[in-house]
Amino acid sequence: MAKDPENAAIAERLEAFAAMLDLAGASYYTARAYTRAAELVKATPAPVAELVRAGRVRELRGIGPGIERRLAELVETGRIEELDELERSVQPAIVGLGRFLGLSAKRSVEVAKALGAATPEDFREAARAGRLRSVPGIGPKREAAILAALEREEQPRPRRGLLLNRARALLEPIAEAVGGVVAGDPRRWRDSSERLAIVSLDNDALDRFRHLPQIVAVVDGTTGVTVEGVPVELVVASPASFGTELLRATGSEAYVAALEPLPAGATEEEVYKALGVPWCPPELREEPHREAPPPLVELADVRGDLHCHTTWSDGKASVLEMGEAARERGYEYLAICDHTPSVGAVPGLSADDVRRQGEEIAAANEALAPFRVLRGIECDILRDGSLDLRDDVLADLDWVQASVHGGQRMPARELTKRTVEAMRNPYVRCLSHPKGRIINHRPENALDLDEVFQVALETGVALEVNGLPDRLDLRGEHVRRAVQAGVKIVVSTDAHSVRGLGNMELAVHTARRGWATAGDVRNALPWTEQSARTKGV
Repeated sequence: MAKDPENAAIAERLEAFAAMLDLAGASYYTARAYTRAAELVKATPAPVAELVRAGRVRELRGIGPGIERRLAELVETGRIEELDELERSVQPAIVGLGRFLGLSAKRSVEVAKALGAATPEDFREAARAGRLRSVPGIGPKREAAILAALEREEQPRPRRGLLLNRARALLEPIAEAVGGVVAGDPRRWRDSSERLAIVSLDNDALDRFRHLPQIVAVVDGTTGVTVEGVPVELVVASPASFGTELLRATGSEAYVAALEPLPAGATEEEVYKALGVPWCPPELREEPHREAPPPLVELADVRGDLHCHTTWSDGKASVLEMGEAARERGYEYLAICDHTPSVGAVPGLSADDVRRQGEEIAAANEALAPFRVLRGIECDILRDGSLDLRDDVLADLDWVQASVHGGQRMPARELTKRTVEAMRNPYVRCLSHPKGRIINHRPENALDLDEVFQVALETGVALEVNGLPDRLDLRGEHVRRAVQAGVKIVVSTDAHSVRGLGNMELAVHTARRGWATAGDVRNALPWTEQSARTKGV
């Protein structure tokens, strides 16, 4: 009998199925269900194939009968027939190239069919031969735009930046497969990645790269394209210049240009030494500079997570489950900060709920000692600057986060007044996701950070670097301004699941982009020191 597929292989097939469903025009929710199932499989410690064979896979929250049937087929036969059929009919290579050129999935297939193109190479040849103008709906301007995209000299970019977690999840397995190192924007831990690159020493890297399942088309010999139309650049370097090419492929254009000409070096350290410039961590290679950086905060410096959610509001795990997972990560403490009622879109805790949750937290502390689960809250800031729970309720808590949810588009003066009024509440310890952005969906609000910094110094309130991949708020530039002003920050995950606790890596690297040291980070302290600090100290 063939060996059962491992969880990573099962997750890859589910992700592929989700992508094909999306291309085939299935509903967003259907495709999303398979994406979520893939995430669940990755996060499951037990072998999922064994759960499938035992008929227990639906014990995993989010696995319904349809996904169960396809998992059973995959475990028994090593394939999913419907996925194979979708890959034959949808033509992912054509769709990937088309999306790279600015066409929708449906339009890509239509144009390829009109051209009689079965492969990306056929498509390119037909376009260069002037046959695009014969395709209904493609006029001279559209033809010129497609040809320009095919022939562009500058490094291709995705049509919209990828969230950092998605960019790294895409590049890391590709880098491993070609014996390379992740470079480009993801190596700088940029919140939205446009340049995705890998640098390899392996002479066979390019051939392996072209045959990876993630790469459905190659547009200029060394730039692969995913089915979503995302370009991935491969740089194959010689041993003597690997450090040079890695530095060049990592830094922003402005940063690298300021260092040119780069000397040859087998390592980045050799290149910096030859330049007479102090070593610079990748996160700080954004704007041109030659100064020696301070010792930046490390993931290992973090002693606890001060923002997570449970099933009491919109989380997926219990207090005890979140506490156990945090303890396994080596933390000393974890603050449970569920929402309050005024957030509206999700369940919120009333004063009575806070009391009852406290009983559950007390029980978890008995089971997890000496690890400490903290009684916290993410308390909504109302439009007049008051808080969503009474002071006598907040006074009983270990940690109070104040957050603006509704009203992010308020004018700067009103929003700032609302926010600093809440920060002056004697029980607030931290301001959550201050700029309120959702990357690629909602711009930053108009909050006046300079005034917020001033009030933070007066009150001792810390500012959060929120690790949710679509927030990363404060962003790096804001962190640097806060640090320069002397304001303390908190790196938090805003985790809504056990797996979400892994967002701490994103929060820490975002803080590093702001030149933050461990001394700038409140939760780099043990809780005994954290809790002993009073506001204004």
